Amino acid sequence: MGNDPTGRDDPSVHVTIVERSRGSGVVFALVALALLLAIGFFYLTNDRRDDRQAEAVTGAAQSVDDAAKMVGDAAKDAADKLRDNE
Repeated sequence: MGNDPTGRDDPSVHVTIVERSRGSGVVFALVALALLLAIGFFYLTNDRRDDRQAEAVTGAAQSVDDAAKMVGDAAKDAADKLRDNE
């Protein structure tokens, strides 16, 4: 059986089995997950920041509206007093 193409009869043939390291895939997955979490955190905090700015603008507009109402009421009261004095 010297013509066996698999080399099973030849003791000088060495077979080397190379196994892949699985650690690099796990590291890559963890880095990708951390990146996704960081991006998500950025967008969530950015939305909150925009909401705070919108609330500040709305609060300032409400203050202006309240002041305008007070001025309007004072003007109405002054006009009523002038009308009563005539």
